[in-house]
Amino acid sequence: MSKNILLVDDAAFMRMMLKDILVKAGYNIIGEAEDGVKAIEKFKELSPDLTILDITMPNMDGIEAARGIKAIDSDALIIMCSAMGQQSMVVESIQAGARDFIVKPFQQTRVVEAVQKVIG
Repeated sequence: MSKNILLVDDAAFMRMMLKDILVKAGYNIIGEAEDGVKAIEKFKELSPDLTILDITMPNMDGIEAARGIKAIDSDALIIMCSAMGQQSMVVESIQAGARDFIVKPFQQTRVVEAVQKVIG
């Protein structure tokens, strides 16, 4: 059975790139959101197997969204992504509940590897 993924990034082209990589790898993209507030709404509505969150977004950043999603479902699987691979961001993401961290620009093998590691 194909795993369902929710993509959250304020840049539509980033969501498109991720979607392309993941669909080719056999995953199902069940929803997209452009900020943390919509990410939480979509998570409640769709119950994805995995949520991939960008860190830097308007309205609510990915770290706050991760905390919000974890408050709804403590078992929720989350991967964070950001162009800024700063150590503090990675640590904060993990503390917020993320299982892995992908740095932009996306490398196809790294994205697939992270997703396989987290949800198989």
